Amino acid sequence: MFDGNWRQGVDQIVKPIGRNLHRAGVSADVLTVIGLLMSGVMALAVGSGRLQLGFLLLIAVAIPDLLDGPVSAAAGTSSKRGAFFDSTADRVTDSFLLGGVAWYLASQPGAGRIAVLPFAVMAASSLISYERAKAESLGYDAKGGLMERAERIIVLAIGLLFESLLIPVLWILLVATIGTAIFRFQKVWKQASKERPVPTPRERATWRARRKPRATTRRNVRRRASRS
Repeated sequence: MFDGNWRQGVDQIVKPIGRNLHRAGVSADVLTVIGLLMSGVMALAVGSGRLQLGFLLLIAVAIPDLLDGPVSAAAGTSSKRGAFFDSTADRVTDSFLLGGVAWYLASQPGAGRIAVLPFAVMAASSLISYERAKAESLGYDAKGGLMERAERIIVLAIGLLFESLLIPVLWILLVATIGTAIFRFQKVWKQASKERPVPTPRERATWRARRKPRATTRRNVRRRASRS
């Protein structure tokens, strides 16, 4: 939702910063690596119970994530390799964050099965990421939904800032993320249903074999008619 509606406005803000960082010799890959390292520290902070510190580090992690694209564009080095690296780093960051939350919940007295909740959110988040990646590889659009990555980060940040809301926030994340997965599945399903299925080589060969006798019969009829 934010990716589609707010992205253009955010780009106008971060593009000049990206150009300045490029002039200073900072590369997009360096920013991505910095974000990864900071996400590891964030996970340790959250796992050890320092949720407010984790909140601040989460904001800090988001800054390199916002700037690596503009820096790459300013350097003219935007590439599939960079996009792959950035996307993979995003998945690792998400895993660190939710893993830290699971660690924190598991360390609480009487936590029980609730410590599994962050892993359920992680699984649902991975599903919607996979849906988009697979759909785009097939030429379909799978963007959109209520709980894309930006929304998930914002909602989880609220849970870190207000500890009493953490578990309700995780339940909201789980339900909304599953809803997003269903939305994306339906969106791609509708696009794919409009296309005619592509016949396999074996089906094409069978179809041609069936047409040959008919074509031969028609030619024979024409020859007989011309002779008569």
